[in-house]
Amino acid sequence: MTKKSSNNNFSIKKRLQSFTFAFKGIFYAIKTQHNLWIHLTASVLVIVFGFYFKINVYEWLAVVLCIGFVISAEIFNSALEVLTDLVSPEQNKKAGLVKDLAAGAVLISAIASAVIGLIIFIPKILALL
Repeated sequence: MTKKSSNNNFSIKKRLQSFTFAFKGIFYAIKTQHNLWIHLTASVLVIVFGFYFKINVYEWLAVVLCIGFVISAEIFNSALEVLTDLVSPEQNKKAGLVKDLAAGAVLISAIASAVIGLIIFIPKILALL
């Protein structure tokens, strides 16, 4: 049996510090990623519409999951862009492809979320007319 290093021991301080790092990444993304601003603006609008139309708990679950899905995808995309720029600072076709693939994943998540939003909100909007 090998002796574990003290760095592998559970520590409340280390767990709390990991939250600090995570929030640092979130705030960095909010400050620097313009596409994230668009997603956050859309999220606020959807939340406002959710309250206005009094969507039910299952619709809220779908909305919250979609918002989390799209924002997480955007932050993963940003992380891949930063990493790609780090390992390939000069123009490179494969590095560009990595960025395009990550951006495509964000687009798919946004489209899927928009479709879910339309399924939830179109009947409620039509009921007003």
